[in-house]
Amino acid sequence: MTKIRRRVFTAEFKLEAVRMVKDKGFSVPEVCASVGIGETALRRWLVQYEADLLGKRGPGKPITPEQQRIRELEIELRQAKLDNELLKKASAFFARELK
Repeated sequence: MTKIRRRVFTAEFKLEAVRMVKDKGFSVPEVCASVGIGETALRRWLVQYEADLLGKRGPGKPITPEQQRIRELEIELRQAKLDNELLKKASAFFARELK
């Protein structure tokens, strides 16, 4: 049995397809036929784009560069908070040991 590989699209490709619908006025089926993607994927990208514009989390990976950077910073912040909590617990442990 052969394994079917999923196609992976860059954020730039997704953004261009979304802009064809939003800015240039093409319909979803027209854009899908011209770039060779499925309508479901493009509709999902449109929902994600709208969420990105509103500053909310959408159903998938962010499309706009600003939202991609925000997502990266959120991940870094979450890790820094976890590291900080670990250091607090370690310092409390060693403070008890010194007494």
